[in-house]
Amino acid sequence: MRFLHPEILWALTLLLPLAAYYVWRSLKGGATIDISTVKGVLRAPRSVRYYMRHIPFVLRCTALALIIVALARPQIVDERDDTSVTDAEGIDIVMAVDISTSMLARDFTPDRISAAKEVAADFIADRKTDRIGIVAFAGESFTLSPLTTDKETLKTLLGRLRSGVIEDGTAIGNGLATSINRLRESDAESKVVILLTDGVNNRGEISPLMAAQIAGEYGIKVYTIGVGKQGKAPYPVTDMFGNVMEMMVDVEIDEEVLGKIASETGGRYFRATDNNSLREIYDEIDRLEKSKVDIVSHNYVITHEKCLAWILGALLALALEFLIRTLVLNKLP
Repeated sequence: MRFLHPEILWALTLLLPLAAYYVWRSLKGGATIDISTVKGVLRAPRSVRYYMRHIPFVLRCTALALIIVALARPQIVDERDDTSVTDAEGIDIVMAVDISTSMLARDFTPDRISAAKEVAADFIADRKTDRIGIVAFAGESFTLSPLTTDKETLKTLLGRLRSGVIEDGTAIGNGLATSINRLRESDAESKVVILLTDGVNNRGEISPLMAAQIAGEYGIKVYTIGVGKQGKAPYPVTDMFGNVMEMMVDVEIDEEVLGKIASETGGRYFRATDNNSLREIYDEIDRLEKSKVDIVSHNYVITHEKCLAWILGALLALALEFLIRTLVLNKLP
C-alpha cells in the first residue's frame, strides 16, 4: 500500500495534544459543589456508564485518525508485465522416431524408446513458436502427427508411441522420406528433420542416401541420432514360461550412413550412449536451430483506491460514539 499524499499523515500528530487536553480536563474535573464529606460517594457502587465514560472520546479520535488516513489517499498498486510476440519466424521440424523392437533394449533408463520419448517431449515443450510433426518408423513408416503448434497434443501422441505396433525392421529411408513429405510444401524459411534410430537400414523401398538427396533438393536439414551403447546391450526376452529376463545383444548402428545423411543435407550426426548424452544432443540441436522472435514487453500499473474503506470505518466509529453517548451515557453531544 502507498499514499498519494503522505504529507497529510502528519495531521495524525494533532491527536496527541487532543488526548493530553482530554486527560488534563478529566483530572481537573468539571463543575464543583461544596459538600461536607465524600466518604459516602466513594463507597457508592460504580455502574457500567462509569467505565464507559472515556469510550466516546476514543471513538471520536479514532474517526478523526481514519479520516486523516483517507485524505492521504491510500492506494494498492498492481504492476503487471505483458510480454507479447509481435513477429515470430518459426522453424518447421519433423521428428522421425525409430519404434522397432530393438528400441526396447535397456542400455538406457528404463529403455531406449522411453528415454527417447521423454527427451523429445521436453524438446517439443521448449520450441514455443515452431510447428512440429512426428513420424514413426520400423519396417514401415507412418505420420503420427502433421505439423502443428499444439504442443500438448504432440506430447500426448508421443507418449502413446509403442514398439511392435507395426511390422518390425528398420526402414530408415522410408522414415526420412515420410518426414520429407510432411515438409516439402512448407513455406518456412528453415525446415528440419531430427531422425533417431538404433539400427541399420534393412527394410523399405527407399534407401537412406536417396532420401537424403531428396531432402537436400527441398532444402531440408537432417540431424541424425544413433542410439545405443558401444558393444552389447541388455535386451528383454520372454522364456517359455512367460518369465522376462535379459540377454546381451550386439549394438549395430550404421553410423556411416547416418553421417552421410547429415552431411548431405547440412545437418550433423550425433551418437547417444545414455540418457544424459541424448538430452545433451537435443539441447545442442535446440541451440543450433533457433527461431527468430521479436518480443514486445508492456508494463501496466493498475491503481486501486482504498480510501473508501477508511471513510466507512470513520463513519462507523462516529455512529458508535453517538449511540454510546446518547443511549448508554444519556448525554447529547
